[in-house]
Amino acid sequence: MRKLWCFLSALVTGMPMLLHSQSAGNKTPNIILIMSDDMGYSDIRCFGGIIRTPNLDKIAANGIRYTQFYNTARSCPTRASLMTGLHPHQAGIGHMVDNPQEPEGYRGELNDNCVTIAEVLKTAGYKNYGVGKWHLTGKAKKGQDNSGYPLQRGFDEYYGIIGGAANFFDPHTLCRGNTFISPENDPEYRPEKFYLTDAIGDNSVKYIKNHKENKPFFMYVAFTAAHWPMQVPEKDVEPYYGQFDAGWDALRKEKYDDMVKSGLIKKEWKLSFDESVTPWEKEDHKEFEKRCMEVYAGMITNMDRNIGKIIQALQETGQLENTLIFFLQDNGGCAENLGREDGKVQRKIPENKMLAPMAPDELQTFMIPWRTRSGQPVFQGKDVMPGGPDTYASYGKGWAYCSNTPFREYKHWVHEGGIATPLIVQWPSGIKKTGEFRSVPGQLMDIMATCVDVANAKYPAEKNGKPIIPMQGKSLASSFGKDIKSDRYLFWEHESNKAVRKGKWKLVYKSTGKEKDRNLPTPYDSWELYDMEKDRTETNNIASVNPKMVKELADAWERIAWEVKVKPYP
Repeated sequence: MRKLWCFLSALVTGMPMLLHSQSAGNKTPNIILIMSDDMGYSDIRCFGGIIRTPNLDKIAANGIRYTQFYNTARSCPTRASLMTGLHPHQAGIGHMVDNPQEPEGYRGELNDNCVTIAEVLKTAGYKNYGVGKWHLTGKAKKGQDNSGYPLQRGFDEYYGIIGGAANFFDPHTLCRGNTFISPENDPEYRPEKFYLTDAIGDNSVKYIKNHKENKPFFMYVAFTAAHWPMQVPEKDVEPYYGQFDAGWDALRKEKYDDMVKSGLIKKEWKLSFDESVTPWEKEDHKEFEKRCMEVYAGMITNMDRNIGKIIQALQETGQLENTLIFFLQDNGGCAENLGREDGKVQRKIPENKMLAPMAPDELQTFMIPWRTRSGQPVFQGKDVMPGGPDTYASYGKGWAYCSNTPFREYKHWVHEGGIATPLIVQWPSGIKKTGEFRSVPGQLMDIMATCVDVANAKYPAEKNGKPIIPMQGKSLASSFGKDIKSDRYLFWEHESNKAVRKGKWKLVYKSTGKEKDRNLPTPYDSWELYDMEKDRTETNNIASVNPKMVKELADAWERIAWEVKVKPYP
């Protein structure tokens, strides 16, 4: 049964430890920060999921799991906050990089008043590797301006995509160092069959094995799985044939019951409900929907296999014992309705273009391509079964509803379904009590603080003569050995969706999109209030009976919003 996954994994498989080249406890650790994309809180097996993730399960069994850790509900802001240890608006990316606006918090580029984890760790003697999705600059669309690329923000080596999404078989903005490449002209990586998740895993392994210097390394591994499009080699889909035939309603209930039994969630927390989701029994396109989830699951299992390659490379090079590994996700399950039109729709061929195979040096210039590299047309719609390079669709709201079990809402929103992320931390020489949960609430900025702490690095007050905004997070190191309490303020804003949490109290506001002046305070009676100890699934709004707490938290949100550059709004 899934509730026994952790204990069986630890007892039966274990995780072999080789003799390590670094003396545990005497040298600063290597740090590997792994992030997945557009996944729900309970997708991976060790957080209550149905999808097979044996390598993440092993990492959790040999590490600890934080059950109340948070991202910022969307890709760009999450990455900005994670990389800089600041609120995303302080770093200059309060919204998206492809929508730059004034004022300061919304410029769509990392500003000169922040530093990345890589920039800080470099001063402590680390070599820094970046692999995967960057999505912290909009300049990839503007020719040769690479000032916002990883190598200009502290990384020594980089391989991945600069943009936010791409065809997995022929990625848009694929880049090595500062140079755009195609899957067919990369001088350093030429697999028989290219698939982006494999490429991220393989290049991560290469950097680990080639790291010969007598210094620790930091590696940021940002997988694009399981962001749309739903694409993966069929061999990864086959194990899931028929596994989701029961539909999202039944599987949500099954997952919820297992999460309660395992202790991930409290039985007092009711399973949330979204009346806007079509009941499975009334769904008209069941075969398409089942296929979407089968492919999505295959994408996550493929990613997990590549995480396993990284662990194996650490073992083979004798570095696992003193490597601190984080795994987390950038936002909740994605309910976006991309490529899910009725029927079968071919992508429009640009003017003066024709279907033909692409030359090895020809770059993919479309996030959603109109042809494959072999020259085949790309189709979308519910009459198209996703998975191959000639398809491009999201997995839809119903499955995002299931992915976010037991929570409310999705990517974009700051109810728990949009911001709650699994966080798994493993460090064999630094964390001795393993297989345990940590319930202390935390936020993305804490990763920077933790890296600075364990690396004995110094966070700068200024860089290149410009003041650096003070680090906003708190190191997690004090919770590695035991659970701790915290009642500090946690804060969120994205697209006028707002939340603040202090201790057990969370105040949240879902934007109507009709606010006349977003710089004015939100009326007190428009907020929702929840007791996270009794009702983390946010099913019982108690704002009306706790007006003093509403006022206290709403006033705090307003104060913080001005301090961290959420306001003034564009």
